[in-house]
Amino acid sequence: MSRRHRKQPKAFSDVAIHGIADRGSVVGRDPEGTVVFARGPVPGDVVDLVAKKKKGVFQDGRPTGFSSFAERRQVPFCKHFGACGGCSFQNMQYSLQLDSKARLVQDAFERIGKLDTVLEPILGAPNDRAYRNKMEYAFSDRRWLTEEEMALGHEMEKPALGFHRRGAWNKVLNVDHCHLENEPGNHLRNTLRDIAVEQELTFYNEGANKGFLRKAMQRVLNSGEVMLVLMFGENNPKLAKQYLEEVQKRCEYLTTIYTVVNLKLNDSMYGLEPELAYGKPLATEQFGHVQFNLGPLSFFQTNTAQAIRLYDVVAEYAGLTGEQNVYDLYAGVGSIGLYLARGAMQIVAIEEIASAIEDAKVNAELNSIDNFVGYAGDVGAILTPAFAKTHGAPDVVITDPPRAGMHADVVAMLIELAAPKIVYVSCNPATQARDLKLLVEGGYQVDRARPVDMFPQTPHCESVAVLTRPKT
Repeated sequence: MSRRHRKQPKAFSDVAIHGIADRGSVVGRDPEGTVVFARGPVPGDVVDLVAKKKKGVFQDGRPTGFSSFAERRQVPFCKHFGACGGCSFQNMQYSLQLDSKARLVQDAFERIGKLDTVLEPILGAPNDRAYRNKMEYAFSDRRWLTEEEMALGHEMEKPALGFHRRGAWNKVLNVDHCHLENEPGNHLRNTLRDIAVEQELTFYNEGANKGFLRKAMQRVLNSGEVMLVLMFGENNPKLAKQYLEEVQKRCEYLTTIYTVVNLKLNDSMYGLEPELAYGKPLATEQFGHVQFNLGPLSFFQTNTAQAIRLYDVVAEYAGLTGEQNVYDLYAGVGSIGLYLARGAMQIVAIEEIASAIEDAKVNAELNSIDNFVGYAGDVGAILTPAFAKTHGAPDVVITDPPRAGMHADVVAMLIELAAPKIVYVSCNPATQARDLKLLVEGGYQVDRARPVDMFPQTPHCESVAVLTRPKT
């Protein structure tokens, strides 16, 4: 499309922002009732915007002026806010974030699920900062500059270690301090960058697919253990050795270091085998009454304190008495199932990723849990009447699917199996509401539901719902 035929943004005046939407956007209406999605304002603001129409909806609205500001606006506490894609809502007081997320879930239940369920109060996190136990950072040979930095003459060629800028795969924002990360995470990241600059090591270039230092993943656990996984973009054992020796010297708190060489065009660890370079092979995290051993590829809840509270909600909704046969679907490393195992007769877990279910079995043995069995494979393929006949019909089903929700075949099988109770944990209220509607149409009723904020300062919100099948 030629430049002169491109659609120009449309101007809107006095748009009243009333809620949050997916992926960090907010939503509002102008006086004529037109719905506009934007970034930057907060619920309660009245703002002038320009927005482009995409797929029939006005999106990516950019503020041009404010008529009034929300009472619960606040000054962002991070200097990277706005440029960094990690946080979306630092300009909202935490109480406003919670109210907005609760409304987002309630709207999904009503609009998509056609449910009249009244949500229980949203469960806020005990800490709205310094709550993440895992962070991933990218090395880049050219750091992204803000307009202010460019005006001051800062150099783009200086290397960066930080986050990809929102919507820009090839631009990395150099992060000095992340307020969401557990300490000593910030010290570790900054030390990794300082040593690399001192040793004149090359940082990765996405376009050219070259550069020695490519990614860093770090886990700072409540147990006090700290794991580092370094991804190299070139296979150079000599440089790796001198770099790691200095990292160990300056970061004595490290308990585990893994390295992996990735010559692929993407950053995925799939198909790669990290090698233990230093310390113990597994990091241990205490998760309530359960211990978990975590490897370099293990999936684990990134907000330990709030995840325990989430699982307590699941346990409350499940109401286990020691006599129930529990199916744990989309089990991951089995964290929910293992947490609930002491209250169940049996936990039967199904997880698509084979390495995750192997981690679950190892952690079951670590905790002397002998009523846990796990299977790797597609939930829809494994969960059949024959499977239920072999392992016993479920009394309670726990399901915690990815953002896409459950496949329609899985929902249909749950209706066929007719477990007396289903506890549905979701990271996406829209797909959860869609699935709940199907389950209700299949004979279930939603008894209780509660949003749980796992990730303050971000748009993400979990929710838990419990369904029962009325006796006929």
